[in-house]
Amino acid sequence: MNTTNLVPLYAEIFLTVAASAILLIDMFLADAKRNVTYVLSLLTLVGCALFTWADFNTGATTYTFSNMFVSDPMSNLLKLFTYLAVGFTLVYSRQYVGDRQMTNTHLGGEFYVLALFSMLGQMVMISGNSMLSVYLGLELMSLSLYALVALRRDHAVSTEASMKYFVLGALASGMLLYGISMLYGATGTLEITQIAKVAASGTIKPTILVFGIVFIVAGLAFKLGAVPFHMWVPDVYQGSPTAVTLLLGGAPKLATFAICVRLLVEGLLPLAIEWQQMLMVLAVLSLAIGNLTAIAQTNIKRMLAYSTIAQMGFIIIGLLAGVSGTATGVDTSNTASAYSSAMYYSITYVLTTLGTFGLVMLLARSGFEAEQISDFRGLAKRSPWYATVMTVLMFSLAGVPPMVGFAAKFAVLQAVVAQGQIWLSVVAVMFSLIGAYYYLRIVKTMWFDEPADTAVIAAPFDMRLALTLNGIFVVAAGMFPAAMLDACLHAMKLTLAS
Repeated sequence: MNTTNLVPLYAEIFLTVAASAILLIDMFLADAKRNVTYVLSLLTLVGCALFTWADFNTGATTYTFSNMFVSDPMSNLLKLFTYLAVGFTLVYSRQYVGDRQMTNTHLGGEFYVLALFSMLGQMVMISGNSMLSVYLGLELMSLSLYALVALRRDHAVSTEASMKYFVLGALASGMLLYGISMLYGATGTLEITQIAKVAASGTIKPTILVFGIVFIVAGLAFKLGAVPFHMWVPDVYQGSPTAVTLLLGGAPKLATFAICVRLLVEGLLPLAIEWQQMLMVLAVLSLAIGNLTAIAQTNIKRMLAYSTIAQMGFIIIGLLAGVSGTATGVDTSNTASAYSSAMYYSITYVLTTLGTFGLVMLLARSGFEAEQISDFRGLAKRSPWYATVMTVLMFSLAGVPPMVGFAAKFAVLQAVVAQGQIWLSVVAVMFSLIGAYYYLRIVKTMWFDEPADTAVIAAPFDMRLALTLNGIFVVAAGMFPAAMLDACLHAMKLTLAS
């Protein structure tokens, strides 16, 4: 087994060692020094970013561990944004976790260590070139998140949410594993690139592959939270501590997008016409049910959960616009553009939703959860700056120019139109207009309603700085989207070419 080239794995190795060390160090820290765990976790992210950045700058694609692990431009770019997303999550969560003593002791290390091990699973998912390594990464991420959802052991709602997430997650993992076993039985290999070669050879019956694809798409749809596999999303988002909700709704979406590309695009592109039809149904249902149901919500975490379902519909649209059928076969001329637009959408959505939940945690305090939309009443009178940041984030999620959300939606719709699927772009725009209502409702609540609470909004410096940078990014990246769009397109071209 070829394990001589460990350079692509330096970030994963460093993270494993650092997370284990942080867990041990935290055991011997006094309560007054729990901030050490927080600082060490952020430094770990910086170290991982340095290793990945060095690998990303080479622009090369490297396989190691008998081709089970791949380092390519797409994986490195997604990992860099994963570090950023987890970093923002830890900054936003520090005061929230400490106020609620979620781990028996003030700022206990379990929250940070589980977050880091969850990120390790995401990194393995992003770089998996074998269905086995992808599945192992998925389970490492999922098990860490199950534990995080139930971290408040004396909180009945959190325990209920954890049980729902665990049971439905196990069911989805079983479906994904069954689909993987069918593909292995049909092709005789677990290596994703080899599956593509066997599928393209025409030597096996496509019926077996299609059955495998059905179960794989079902498992991936659950992880994305797409309809009709969305049942867990609103309940788990609402029942989890808000810090954990952000861990669920942020970085894992990048890892899930990566395994969609690995399994469906790199492994099953010869059968794209079949799985694109399934994705089309998921996309339309997600856009419809996500946006329409969000209108009726009064709990902001539940509303954002249904918003997530609708946003995943846009990502799926980008994934299904890559290949089109022609009289002579399939047209792949739009492949890189479509998949890079979905990648760009995933990144911008994650960075936008980070700030949204960050502001939800900002308004919360010990003994009080700011989970109702009414809790945002009159925020502009209490803090005009935070109300402005939240307004920017809501406009971005709604797709209002010049925010980055508009650029992301435009990129996806452009790819769909280029593929000739005009009706699908019309449906997406129509439901986006419907969805704008519940985002603008929050803006109206902040700026035009009288405040129900006049308490001073206090936050540590690092959280104030992160929220400010988050808001500035959403505006700046929307006004100048070319750099990130080009980076996603360049990374996707190099990855698909390898």
